[in-house]
Amino acid sequence: MNKLIVSLLLTLGITGAAVAAGDPVKGDATAGQAKAGVCGACHGLDGNSPAPNFPKLAGQGERYLTKQMHDIKSGKRVVLEMTGLLTNLSDQELADIAAYFSSQKGSVGAADPKQVARGQDLFRGGNLEKGMPSCIGCHSPNGAGLAEAGFPHLGGQHAQYVAKQLTDFREGNRTNDGDTKIMQSIAAKLSNKDIEAVSQYIQGLH
Repeated sequence: MNKLIVSLLLTLGITGAAVAAGDPVKGDATAGQAKAGVCGACHGLDGNSPAPNFPKLAGQGERYLTKQMHDIKSGKRVVLEMTGLLTNLSDQELADIAAYFSSQKGSVGAADPKQVARGQDLFRGGNLEKGMPSCIGCHSPNGAGLAEAGFPHLGGQHAQYVAKQLTDFREGNRTNDGDTKIMQSIAAKLSNKDIEAVSQYIQGLH
């Protein structure tokens, strides 16, 4: 019960902040497809990246994708492989690209069966002793996320990519999770083994 309360309070607080930030520019998926060609080399033409170090974008929420591209463009989030790629794109073009990838169907990988039980416990139940809420409050039980609030879809994402993001949040190398620093605070409570387990669970989640 306590885990549920913590997760609900956390979700309500962040959702309110996300909604207050206002709606992004409306994107056009058809227009975005023509502009997303340059993204295909790393993320796959349909957003299903074949490389485990590059994130799958297919099926990701528009709001989340748009925010990440704006953060990368402004330098708020540093992704070396994307340096300069978004510099000359307008807000409308970024919104169109986000709409295109959001409209695609994401693929699901296979989780390491040795890691699933531990990963599931962390994802669905958190760790009350450490004050860590479950992941389902923001990312939903099946990993679909909350698109309107800008919380990302995680289900099926590459374990290697997820593990790197959690590690970067924990170490302070990624800091664009908002003023509440929710992901930084959660990741700080995860060991390397925890990160490995929850990342594997997420890879097979759908």
